[in-house]
Amino acid sequence: MVALKRKQENGFSNGHSNGNGKAVNGDSKRAKKVVSASSSFILHSYSKLPDINSIPKTKTTPLDIFVWGTGSMCELGLGPDAKTKEVKRPRLNPYLTKEALGGASIVDFAVGGMHTLLLDSDNRLWSWGTNDSGVLGRDTSKVAEKLKNADDDSSDDEDGDLNEAESTPGLVENLPKTDNKIVQLAATDNLSAVLYDNGDVYAWGCFRCNEGLLGFLKDEIKLQSTPLKIDQLKNITQLAGGKDHLLALDIKGIVYAWGNGQQFQLGRRIMERHRYRSLEPQQFGLYNIKYIATGDFHCFAIDNEGKVYAWGLNQFGQCAFTDSEGNLEDGSLITKPTIIESLSNKKIVSIEAGEHHTLALTESGDVYAWGRYDMKEVGIAKEDLPESTFKDAHGNARSIPVPTKLHFGKKSSTEVECKAIGCGSHHSFAVTKDGFIYAWGFGDTYAPGLGPLEEDVEKPTRIVNTATKYYDIQLIGAGGQFSVAGGSKIEDEDAAEDRIDKYEEIDG
Repeated sequence: MVALKRKQENGFSNGHSNGNGKAVNGDSKRAKKVVSASSSFILHSYSKLPDINSIPKTKTTPLDIFVWGTGSMCELGLGPDAKTKEVKRPRLNPYLTKEALGGASIVDFAVGGMHTLLLDSDNRLWSWGTNDSGVLGRDTSKVAEKLKNADDDSSDDEDGDLNEAESTPGLVENLPKTDNKIVQLAATDNLSAVLYDNGDVYAWGCFRCNEGLLGFLKDEIKLQSTPLKIDQLKNITQLAGGKDHLLALDIKGIVYAWGNGQQFQLGRRIMERHRYRSLEPQQFGLYNIKYIATGDFHCFAIDNEGKVYAWGLNQFGQCAFTDSEGNLEDGSLITKPTIIESLSNKKIVSIEAGEHHTLALTESGDVYAWGRYDMKEVGIAKEDLPESTFKDAHGNARSIPVPTKLHFGKKSSTEVECKAIGCGSHHSFAVTKDGFIYAWGFGDTYAPGLGPLEEDVEKPTRIVNTATKYYDIQLIGAGGQFSVAGGSKIEDEDAAEDRIDKYEEIDG
């Protein structure tokens, strides 16, 4: 990628970072105050630190699960039939209804690059997707793939059916026999993890790096096929999974990171001779934190005062920084947590990120987006690009590094409040307070859920289909080329119709 040039001289007056990931102006001192707290200082002061976070309660709202996108690697969980490999709009997953689960209901889920974890109301954990790295937590090797019969003309799919065990939701095996409840799930590209209500974390799978397999724990375990307790973590209140790394936040507000750190997503420099130490959770001086989030290679944290920090890969401005000259360069890194001044007064409550772009949700329901533009990940139409837009040497818009508020519907005067956001690698979602999904971004894999598309979706577009028409969507998640949503059916038909009328007017 060529260096990106600023369209006009404006944007940040503070919070820049140079090509080496170092903040300039006012941010460097403020960021250094946080990161300069050494590991030894935190260890010796741990018992004196106040408890600022609490372990979340188990979710209880029953959800019907909808899936869509491309599932050639079993990503959709709709069974082995070859016809389920492409789903252009949200489709109810029949294996996860209350009837199919024997009276239980799905209450939570987490989406990885090519797999999904789901929690039901009986504290059982389900999984589906590609199991090459053991991320499903169960043995799928005994089920052979069914190849297409050469004389069968009923399907034009040349690859035949999918692996039945991987493409169908199944129970994760060998979880601890305990009365403790699972309160959160996390999924990366190659690893799965769960958090229990006693603060314990169990994980399985592996981490990968640029050179291939990195491992699971130190240099002792390369691949962990069953859930294993992470002994280094205690009193954890939140997990956040990237492409091949994990963050954990504890009750004291201290952040831990482990996995692949080649893009500084672990908040610290990883020396090659100590690369396996990165497979053990370690804190890196970031404390007083109440919330964590991560994209594929970049990370975020929000402290107890509402300040937002970012670190990791930043070549498209996905960390919301430019260098001291106001440019972006390929390989740009933010090497330590650095304050994003433009977000620190907006009461951010949720952050979701893909490979090169980021979304943030405010307390009042506004959605901000920044990062890569050329696959329309940020949801801003060409004619509405802000002055802070970066262009390549040919004058093509490549990035929007300044967090920019998104608008929904055709009437710019209408304020649509959102309650949830989600990011795949190159596509994005926002869920309104009324439970409708708006989608945008890369469209070739049907991942936006808007049906067959001739080009990428440049601005938020509401999903309109029969399956979700009368559903209040609560949760949204996305992987590399597929998406998952969970919602509750609206029983009041009049209220459901009023909701539809409202958004038909908003969308024009």
